[in-house]
Amino acid sequence: MAKILFVEDDPLIIKIYSTRLKADGYEVFSAENGEEGLKVAQELHPDLVVLDVMMPRLDGFAVLERLRKTDEFAKKPIIMYSNLNNEEEMARAQQMGVTEFIVKANLSPTQFIEKIKQYIGSS
Repeated sequence: MAKILFVEDDPLIIKIYSTRLKADGYEVFSAENGEEGLKVAQELHPDLVVLDVMMPRLDGFAVLERLRKTDEFAKKPIIMYSNLNNEEEMARAQQMGVTEFIVKANLSPTQFIEKIKQYIGSS
């Protein structure tokens, strides 16, 4: 069973995605801020990480940078997403090795879940 980690400070978003992904057979974990996200990633070894850009303590870019510096997460899929369609953020994320950068408004929850499944396959 594939493990997915959502690092997101909005509990409603976590609930929406985790409920759907769990129903599809995935293990879903969450963290409410960047520091907690790093800790959970190191403890649970998820197959994919989803990072919000704007979070307390450490933002998504800081988490991405630290994860990519580890052997375990150097190649694992990491998806970043944001409410803002900001080309500078997208370019920065690409340079830092993000697997994909998604603007939340551009995809429905169902489309976002399908995008996640592309990177880890069916459970």
